Amino acid sequence: MQSQHVIEALLALAQETRLAVYRLLVHAGPHGLPAGDIAVALDTNPSTLSRHLAQLERAGLLRSWRVQRQIFYAVNWTGTGQLLAFLTEDCCKADPTIWGEHPSDTCAECES
Repeated sequence: MQSQHVIEALLALAQETRLAVYRLLVHAGPHGLPAGDIAVALDTNPSTLSRHLAQLERAGLLRSWRVQRQIFYAVNWTGTGQLLAFLTEDCCKADPTIWGEHPSDTCAECES
């Protein structure tokens, strides 16, 4: 992953509504949610939400698809995984077993 793409992804998450959207969709799982449900859940104007969703999708953090008249959104786990891998690439390189089985495990040994 190139630095510019990482910067775009971090900028996309560096806004309260977009971060809330992303976290809501992480919770929703792979089936995602329709845009209208996201707007209701976050009490956000649909046209404003549309811009936020587009920015998260351009950053590679979300994916979308149409089902009849609704557009669904879900986390793009490939893009998210690439971002996390880039950010943590050098963490605990001296002892890679610190990470455990999942990259989302905290690197507590490195924090001390």
